[in-house]
Amino acid sequence: MRSYHVNSGDGIDGLSIRKHEDPFPGAGQVVVAVRATSLNFRELMVLRGDYVLPVKSDVVPLSDGAGDVVAVGPGVDGFSVGDRVAATLFPSWQYGPFGVQHLPQRGGSLDGMLTELAVIEAIGLVPVPDHLSYEEAATLPCAAVTAWNALTGDGIGLRAGETVVTQGSGGVSLFALQFAKALGARVIATTSSPAKARRLAELGADEVIDYRATPDWPAEVLELTGGRGADRVVDVAGLLEQSLKAVMIGGHVACVGFVSDTAAPIDPRVLFASGATVRAVAVGSRAQFLAMNRAIEVNRIRPVIDRVFTFDEAPDACRYYASGEAVGKVVIRA
Repeated sequence: MRSYHVNSGDGIDGLSIRKHEDPFPGAGQVVVAVRATSLNFRELMVLRGDYVLPVKSDVVPLSDGAGDVVAVGPGVDGFSVGDRVAATLFPSWQYGPFGVQHLPQRGGSLDGMLTELAVIEAIGLVPVPDHLSYEEAATLPCAAVTAWNALTGDGIGLRAGETVVTQGSGGVSLFALQFAKALGARVIATTSSPAKARRLAELGADEVIDYRATPDWPAEVLELTGGRGADRVVDVAGLLEQSLKAVMIGGHVACVGFVSDTAAPIDPRVLFASGATVRAVAVGSRAQFLAMNRAIEVNRIRPVIDRVFTFDEAPDACRYYASGEAVGKVVIRA
């Protein structure tokens, strides 16, 4: 079997591929033949050396992957040889709130999925929805679960008829758009170009705001909502003050990530005036993954894939993803 390895901070050029003996599962483990993996922004952070969580040396990168169970260890219930599965990002986070005990994560402190065979604890797997290909299923563990958590994980959840603002055309934002529409919400998407605006409209966005043409996009959100503001904003860029200006009084801002090392401080008067809840979202639990998969199956949702690379082209896939050109997920087929 072959696996990619890298040290955090070594960059894309630091990726190396090595051969290993085929692994065997221990108690509670299965061996998965990985058929596809996908890239997330966290992978670029690992390669650059600025990921916020610990990364072990010589790690097998990438948190996301899907494949077939090819061997089952003692004491495993619920999975058999031949089952199609996807791996969770935080294997020990089964349900409930996130805590420090759940910090071990694939492609960071644990080996990830950019490998031909992976030994995985059975509790860190979920079945793949039947209608999805391996490439589509490989896009779910990080971006899709994050989007699902952002919309449903606050104890209240998105309701039909509410308005959601999504930002850009990355993986989390596109999944948030698809899930919000499936849940009966109105979606206002922001983006940076007319071409991306057209694509977002094709995917179901009710309105699209080009933030380069309209820098004060929160004012446009207020205009589109009759001065009320959006019920929810999924903030993937760290634009919290702008998001707070776009959300309704008492609304919800899910802070999913940030795109720069520094950000302007939030004026506490803006936070107080919004009356909004700001919640940091770090992927989600296995229980949330399973609930999301049920919604994907019922609504026949298909992830948006921009481009698929081969296993040997993994460095090229990383370079393409880093370019920012993709609209949708970048996948590596094993």
